[in-house]
Amino acid sequence: MNKNINIDTVKTPTIILNDEQAKKNLHRMADKAVSKNIRFRPHFKTHQSAEIGEWFRDVGVSEITVSSVSMAEFFADNGWKDILIAFPVNIREIESIRTLAERTHLGLLVDMEESIKRLGEEITNEIDIWIKIDTGMRRAGVWWENDVVVGKLIKLIDQFPELRLRGLLTHAGQTYHASSGNEVLDLYQKSNFRMNQLRDHLVEKGIRNLEVSVGDTPGCCLSDDLGLVDEIRPGNFLFFDAMMLQLGVCRPDEIAVCVACPIVSSYERRQEIVIYGGAVHLSKETIENSTPPVYGYAAFSPDSATWEINPANYVRSLSQEHGVVRLCEDEFKKARIGDLIYIIPVHSCLAAEALGKYVTLGGDMIKTRMEGVEKQVS
Repeated sequence: MNKNINIDTVKTPTIILNDEQAKKNLHRMADKAVSKNIRFRPHFKTHQSAEIGEWFRDVGVSEITVSSVSMAEFFADNGWKDILIAFPVNIREIESIRTLAERTHLGLLVDMEESIKRLGEEITNEIDIWIKIDTGMRRAGVWWENDVVVGKLIKLIDQFPELRLRGLLTHAGQTYHASSGNEVLDLYQKSNFRMNQLRDHLVEKGIRNLEVSVGDTPGCCLSDDLGLVDEIRPGNFLFFDAMMLQLGVCRPDEIAVCVACPIVSSYERRQEIVIYGGAVHLSKETIENSTPPVYGYAAFSPDSATWEINPANYVRSLSQEHGVVRLCEDEFKKARIGDLIYIIPVHSCLAAEALGKYVTLGGDMIKTRMEGVEKQVS
C-alpha cells in the first residue's frame, strides 16, 4: 500500500480514506449479490462522491440508491441514469422531482395516499413506485401485516399511467440496534420473512409481479444467502465504522475510514485529551448500549491494517467543536499537543456528510457533493 499521506497538510478534522480497503469491501458485496442473482443497488449516501461512484461502475453497478432529491440531482449530473430515492416523497419538492424524472429513470418511495395523488397529478414521465413497508423499525412505512392498506395504495397507483408499481421496499434498520451478530441475522431474516409473507398475501388477492427490495448493511453483510429478495441496497459496507465493528459485522482491518483530529489539550490527572473534532464533524451518535457513552474509538495510525483498537481509548463526550478522548496510560503518553489522533467514527455516513472530502492514504483528495456547500438551516 502506498502510504504517502502528508500529515503536515492536515490542519483540521479530516476523513482519511483507505481506498484500497474500501474497494475490497465493494468487490466483496458486489460479488455476493451476483452469486445470488440479486440486483445490487448500493446506497450512495455513505460516500456522496462522484469519484467514488465510479468505483461502482467498475463492478457493474448501473442502478443506485440515494436519500434525498438533491443527492439524486447530484448523481444525475454525474451520469447516473437509474436512481431510487429511498425516502418517502416530500410533496413540497414535487417540481424538482418532475424535472429530475425528465432526465433519469427515477424510483420513488410512498406510504401515503396524498403523495401518490400528487405524483399522479404532477408527473409527466414514467417513474417507478415502491411502497415503503415497516417490518419492525417503526420509523416510516405501512406495517407489514396491513395488506389491506397496501392493497388500497396499489389500486390508487394503478389509476395513474405514469406511475409504475415496482414492489415492496423496507429498510430493516432495527438490525443497527442489535446486541450481537446472531441477533442481526435473526432480525434480518425476520424482516425478509415478513416482506415475503406480505407479498404472498397480495398474490392471493391477484396482485402479482411485486419485487422485494431490502437494504441494511448489517443483514446484507452477515447473511450468507441474502434471502428471497430481488434487490439489496446496503451502503455502509463500503467504509464500515465503530458501530459495525461493535455488532460483529466487520473486522478492525476492514474499516476504511477514520477522522484525523488535532490534539489541542492534554490532562494527565484525568488521562484525557481534547481534540479539534466535535459533534459537527463526528455527529452525536453513540455505540448502541455503551455505558458510558462512546462517540468513537481512538487510534494512533490512519492505516486500518495496523489498527489495534482498544475499547479503553474512546471519545467520551462531544460538544460542537470539542471532543474529549479518554486514553489508557500507555496511549496517553503517546499523545502530544499538535499531533493527530485518528477517530473511528460511530457512523461513517454522517462523518462523510459533515466533512465534505477525503484524503487517501496515498495523499489524494476526493471531494464529496458536500465539499464547499453551505448547510441549510432546518
